[in-house]
Amino acid sequence: MQKRKVGPFAVNAIGLGCMNLSHAYGTPPSAEDAVKLLRRALDGGVDFFDTAALYGFGANEHLLGQALKAQRDRFVLASKCGMAGVDGKRVIDGRPETIKATCEAALQRLQTEVIDLYYLHRRDFNVPIEDSVGALADLVAAGKIRAIGLSEVSAETIRRAHAVHPVSAVQSEYSLWSREAEIAVIDTCRQIGATFVAFSPLARGFLCGELTDPATQLQAGDIRLAMPRFAPDNYARNRSLLPEYLAMAGDVGCSPAQLALAWILARQPDMVVIPGTRSPAHLEDNLGAGRVVLGAEVVARLDALINAKTVVGPRYNAATFKEIDTEQFPA
Repeated sequence: MQKRKVGPFAVNAIGLGCMNLSHAYGTPPSAEDAVKLLRRALDGGVDFFDTAALYGFGANEHLLGQALKAQRDRFVLASKCGMAGVDGKRVIDGRPETIKATCEAALQRLQTEVIDLYYLHRRDFNVPIEDSVGALADLVAAGKIRAIGLSEVSAETIRRAHAVHPVSAVQSEYSLWSREAEIAVIDTCRQIGATFVAFSPLARGFLCGELTDPATQLQAGDIRLAMPRFAPDNYARNRSLLPEYLAMAGDVGCSPAQLALAWILARQPDMVVIPGTRSPAHLEDNLGAGRVVLGAEVVARLDALINAKTVVGPRYNAATFKEIDTEQFPA
């Protein structure tokens, strides 16, 4: 698999987002099954693992520490601060003292001496971004973390943060059906030398083609049930895009998931993707996307088929949009 740069590191273009092993998508797998999947990912070539203090309110970081501590030199480890579980509730807190305390707890859970890439998970609008990034810079100076990242932020916020300390990576949602990063963030990353890391590159499972009825197929507690695109009427209209998409995957000779990942890798040659999965079979399938080569005509057809003008519904509900400052397309 081709290598791509994330800060001072070179990683395979397809990493692993670990959130759904502990958080947000219904009942998580057993710890035993999750550990097996993480180790299988490492042995299969994944060398970039992404977790956060929020995921499972610390459980996901603990899981990675348990599964991979003996192989720590084989991968780049990314985690996040600034959003965590406090007394059973999700809290955004970007105060310097909280960021530093979160990092200390993360190092213990991850069973490591240093976190390679540490993101501010969400901007805290009650704290100047300069103060939050200043705390991250202190952690770099102390040898607790190696590089700084930001998540779900605007181009303006990226520039303000970068003026305090170099930003190595910016993480946000990006896929055929989530293109907001194309407004300004991707270009800003290139201008300052940061890597854009795409989470949910499979459109939260939509582009896998297996989710026909979210209302009946998704478990209680699955965050997609609160996302407008997965509401019954919107999803029915969005599904009308899939027959042509699935036919294109057949023409290319790859799975629908591989087509989605290959589109990003072809269209964005400096981007890293971090699809998540609980399934060993899906893990192998995702990694196989690195072998799929798309021509310019296929990329253009995909662009025209699934995009901001053809997808129905915003990617988040109104309450979630209040917590982020990413650019949005006009309604």
